[in-house]
Amino acid sequence: MTATLKTKDVGGKLAIAAAIVMFAALVGVDVAMAGTDSTFDTALTQFTDFLEGSGGRIITVLSLAGGIVGLASGRFSLSQIAIPVGVGVGAGTGIPIVTSTVTATI
Repeated sequence: MTATLKTKDVGGKLAIAAAIVMFAALVGVDVAMAGTDSTFDTALTQFTDFLEGSGGRIITVLSLAGGIVGLASGRFSLSQIAIPVGVGVGAGTGIPIVTSTVTATI
């Protein structure tokens, strides 16, 4: 009897979730289309320029400094080298990749 009750609960929750998805699909189609909206273009440009320029270099140097401090403390971990390298690659090439992907999608 308990298993039947749980199955009914799952079915009811599934029906409610399906109704919410259908409502969002019907109502939210126009809202989801970005079109040529340029509300956040200025903020996006400033943030991207910061990360691609001096901000990205500062973040990379701070990450490298943290790895060097960890190495100097006597404990060695591969992450002390891999994380600064990953941060540098992410700041240098990751931002243009993400920006071009988002621009191509919109």
